[in-house]
Amino acid sequence: MQEYDDRKPKAIRFFEAAYRAQMEGDLQLADEYYRHSVALYPTAEAFTFYGWCRSFRQEWDEAIELCRDAIEIDPEYGNPYNDIGAYLIQKGELEEAVPWLERALKAERYACPFFAYYNLGQVYEELGDFESAEENYRLALEENPDYTLARVSLSRVLSRSSES
Repeated sequence: MQEYDDRKPKAIRFFEAAYRAQMEGDLQLADEYYRHSVALYPTAEAFTFYGWCRSFRQEWDEAIELCRDAIEIDPEYGNPYNDIGAYLIQKGELEEAVPWLERALKAERYACPFFAYYNLGQVYEELGDFESAEENYRLALEENPDYTLARVSLSRVLSRSSES
């Protein structure tokens, strides 16, 4: 197994190059580098970011499958659960997104729960459950008081409920 472990530094270099290419907008190159990274040394992070790259091209089903690969490697990594939920929202599958977003919040390794709370707020707002939307936007802001999208969304929901 030592030979496999020796591939990790090269996989990390591919991952870093993929991320740079993705941030520069070269999704084709990013896709190629992520593919090399996961082939050399598959990690939950690399599969999740590979899925994120696919989402930039609105390839939702492929992105979801890559996130499922990430979960298979590390079920306690929260990002792929949130990402699946976000991709399902993009596909209009709101109810299906909820358990994925809730699972993200329960993951041991999830540094950004405000994303999942915000996404849950989006789902509930779209479904017309403004009370749950408000609650989740507030939770997002408790986690990250500088999260502008949550602040704007909370204001929108509060103004809607005051009009009712």
